[in-house]
This record gives sequence, structure tokens and C-alpha cells, in this order.
Amino acid sequence: MITTIAILAVAAVFFAMGKVRSDLVALCALVALLLTGILTPQEALSGFANPVVIMMVGLFVVGGAIVQTGLAKKASGKLMTLADGNELRLFLLLMIVTALIGAFVSNTGTVALMMPIVVSLAQKGGIKASRLLMPLAFASSMGGMLTLIGTPPNLVIQEALTEAGYEPLKFFSFLPVGIACIIVGIVVLLPLSKRFLSGNEKKESDKKSRRKTLNRLMEEYQLAENLSVFTVANDSLAAGKTLAELNIHHRYGLTVLEVRRIKKSHTRIMKDVEQKLAGPDTLLTAGDIIYLSGNKETATRLATDLKLTAASSQNLTIYDIGIAEVVLMHSARLCGKSIKDSGVRRMYNVNVLGVQRGGDYITENLADLKLREGDTLLIQGRWKNIARIANEADGIVVIGQPLEEAAHVTLDYKAPLAAAIMLLMIAMMVFDFIPVAPVTAVMIAGLLMVITGCLRSVEAAYKTINWESIVLIAAMLPMSVALEKTGASSMVARLLADNLGEASPYALLAGIYFTTSCLTMFISNTATAVLMSPIALTSAVAVGVSPYPMLFAVTLGASMCFASPFSTPPNALVMQAGGYSFIDYIKVGLPLQIIMGLVMIGVLPLIFPF
Repeated sequence: MITTIAILAVAAVFFAMGKVRSDLVALCALVALLLTGILTPQEALSGFANPVVIMMVGLFVVGGAIVQTGLAKKASGKLMTLADGNELRLFLLLMIVTALIGAFVSNTGTVALMMPIVVSLAQKGGIKASRLLMPLAFASSMGGMLTLIGTPPNLVIQEALTEAGYEPLKFFSFLPVGIACIIVGIVVLLPLSKRFLSGNEKKESDKKSRRKTLNRLMEEYQLAENLSVFTVANDSLAAGKTLAELNIHHRYGLTVLEVRRIKKSHTRIMKDVEQKLAGPDTLLTAGDIIYLSGNKETATRLATDLKLTAASSQNLTIYDIGIAEVVLMHSARLCGKSIKDSGVRRMYNVNVLGVQRGGDYITENLADLKLREGDTLLIQGRWKNIARIANEADGIVVIGQPLEEAAHVTLDYKAPLAAAIMLLMIAMMVFDFIPVAPVTAVMIAGLLMVITGCLRSVEAAYKTINWESIVLIAAMLPMSVALEKTGASSMVARLLADNLGEASPYALLAGIYFTTSCLTMFISNTATAVLMSPIALTSAVAVGVSPYPMLFAVTLGASMCFASPFSTPPNALVMQAGGYSFIDYIKVGLPLQIIMGLVMIGVLPLIFPF
């Protein structure tokens, strides 16, 4: 027992210092428990197979898809509209919306769904994401107190009451308690987050400022000014013909950038976009969208000749086909050759849209332009082909990382599909359609996001996972096994409850709440609730008071644990995204945890009299 507590204390010190990565500290503590024989290998590794950990992995994937499809931006845009630029209103909206979702969805699921929205929201509002992410995690836990199914400890105390023969709690019996928690949370977090969380931010601003965005590239090369977009009508002369047969470049001096085909489902809600890089063999069909670069008057004449109609969107939206800059070195085989004779299209399956030479941007009559050393070419092609140039082409340097650039491009046409999958996941969690609903629902949603193309690839899905958070939780979960196995947790719980039981009901209530709250910092909230429920029930009966306020103190203490990043999965989920250290949770979470306890000790007897 002493060894376990010592290992836990040393780990807590390192967490607080913040000098060593939190996942490394957790792994060292886990190895120490193994080496001292406190845990068996099976017990030590049980955290990596825990449903909560698997669920967190799946939720990262779902959250990544919400970002990739632009659903997060759309949702954050709605919240920004409602907030009307007022930061206080935005904070209140975020807390209330998150709490309402948390009343019906697990707090881990709520944070994973809301986190990408909040990050997007912060970017749009010019607010640091760290100001909002920790309150988001805390609000999800507070929302769990609104309903019976909001958080597992609620179900634990329900079972304890039922087994003891007391009247079971109703679905909304928790509502008054939950509302009180949310009010306290908002009042306390508003000044604390402003005071302590304003300085946290991932230091990526320099990197972002150096990176040329796709929109900036299009502006530099004046692609928008020279871009014309037309749709192939049913009666168009272009329908059923290849680009070679139409001979657009030689007849009109225009360059066909790409051909886009939109496929709609029979419901007309879901749609898919197929992009084709323009080539001689590209066959046009009715409904295709053609993107042309060149003189707009000439493009209008071509549209009249071929009976093309102007497309509704005149933007070159980038999905699977992107653009990037490459620089020609002296060893490049393309130097001294014209673009049409260089074989760029044949070798790498990309188009050259423009050339930057000195301070000049050349975008017309490119076919006969002879390339020189030092030229910067704006190329267009599939992201994987642009990445292939970076890896295979001698003397050609790709500026930036194409696959990273692709990750910044939102697949907005997939947003309705991502929303449908997300709603399906929530429905499975709320209504328990399938066995082991939460983790199974998340795994199904994650797979669907990848299979349906809401994420570009399986590799993209893996990149959405924050492995530091996963390892932190997986390595700390066995700590609860060690504390229970050595009897440390039960000894602390019984000592405090027994000593306070003879004082007054309020003292007993306070002892149960803060004992549960302290234990939850080191073992899971469900395990703490299971451990403390019979102690709270027995103590209430022994003192001769109602067990309801005592058991509510258990579920509150287990759920309202904010002072540690690994006390609940939501706290761990936002740790890296918000750039938080262990001490940040102490500064903001500990005062909230204490104030919440003091308020609820006075409120609980009013709702459930002794």
C-alpha cells in the first residue's frame, strides 16, 4: 500500500512540474508498479484494452472527419452568428450547448464532437482555443448530471438505491442538481478561464505564416481572374466527345484545368464529387463541370459554340486535385525545354498553370514557354502525384508538404454524410440500439467515416488520433487497480466516512463528497462511485438520515473532478489541443472543484432533505 501511494505521489509531482511529457510519466509509473510486483502484466496492460481508451481512439477519428468535411466550420459559424461577436454570449452558448449534449451523450463523446467545432470557433472569433477547451471538458461533465443516463456514476447510485429497497430515481430526478452545477460552473469558470487560460497556445503561428495557403497561391497567379467555369448541358455539342476531339487548346488558346462530375443520390441530400485531371482522353458527359483558364471573352465564345451553360460556382474548389509550387534547380531535366515538350504531364500527371520568373507571373501562352533554372512552377494534379514529384523528381523541389496541404482542404460536399454518421452514433448511444452501445457505436461511426470518404484515407484517420492522450489514460487506468488491490482506496474512504459520521449530517455529506472527489483524481469515476456508494448508504442509515443526498454527493464527487488531466477522459482529450500543463488543471479545476463541493453541500439537502 505504501509503495503504491509513493509511486502515485512521485508521478503527481512530475505531472505538476511539467518538465517531462505526461504520457512518459504515466508509463514510468506503470512500469514501477510492474517491477514492484503490485500489478501483474495482465493488470498493467489492461488499460490499453479498456473500452474507454478504445472509445477515445474512435472519437478522435470521428472528430477528425467532422473537421475534414467542414462540418465543424459550419457549426461554429452558426454559433458565431448566435453570439453576434459577443465573447460573453459565446462562452455562455458553448457551456449550455455542451451541457445539453452531455445530458444524453457520454461526456467523452460530447467533447470529441464539440472539440473541432470549438477550435474552429476560436479561429473565427480571434479567441485562443485554450480559453474554451477546458471549459468545454468541464461543461460536458456538468451536463452529465442533468439526466439519469448522463454519466455512469448516476446509474451506480441508482442501482445502490434499488438494491437497498429505496424508491428508484426518475430520468430527470438529477435535473435540479445538474442545473445548479452548470450555474456554478459558468460563474466560476468565466473569470478563471480568462485569468489563467489566456496564455496557452500552441506555437504554430510562425509555421502558419510561412506556409502559402491555396487561396494565396491562386491570388498570386491570378487564377480567379482567368478562370471560367461551364456546365455541359444535355444538348451541348461537347457531350459524348473527348477533349482531343474538341481540340480546345489549339482552337481557342484555352487550357482545360479539370473536369468535375457531381453524383447525387436518389435522396438528393448526399452527393459525391469525382475530379478528373484534364487529358486528351477525358470524355465529357452531360452535367460535367469544365474549368477553363484563359481569356474570358474567348471562353464565352467557346461556351456559345459548344452550347455550354455558365456554372453556378465560379471558384476552383480544391478537393482531391490540388495545386502547389515547385522550383527548378540547375540539375532539372526540364530546364531549356518548352512546357509542351517537357513531358511534365506524361511523367507526373500534372498540369502547369503558371510560371513565376523573377517578379513576373506568366499564365498565358505557357505551352511554348522555355523553362529556366530558378523558375517556380504552379502545378495542378492529384495530391499523391504532387507528393510523388517531391520524392522522385531530380532537380525539382516542391515547396511545402503536399499531403499536409491536402489535410487542410475541407471536403465540404461530404459534410451532410458526416453529419448523418454523427447523428447515427448519438442515436445509438442514447437509445441503446446495440450491445455495449457507447464503444460499439463509436467504432461503427469511425469506420463509416473512413469507408465513406469523410476522411481522405486510413492514414489520415490515424493522424487524427492524439496518441499522447491515449497513452496517458491507458497507463493511468491500472493505477486504480493498484489502489483497490492494495486496499489504499477503501481504507481512505472508510476512515473519513467513519470519523465524520458521528459529527453532523452536513459534515458526513462534506466528507463523502470530498473523499469521492479526491479518489476520482486517481481512479476512474465509475470505480470510485462503486466503492463509495455502499459506504455512503451505510453511513446514512447508521446516522438516521436519508441516503439520497449522500448518494448524490457520491455521483457529484465522482463526476465533478476537474483538478487533474487524467481524472476523466474529457480532461485528457483537451489537454494537447489546448496546450495545457498539469498545473493549469490545478489553477482552474481545483478552485472549481472546491467551490462546486461547498455549494452542493448546501444545495443537496434543499433538494433531497435529510
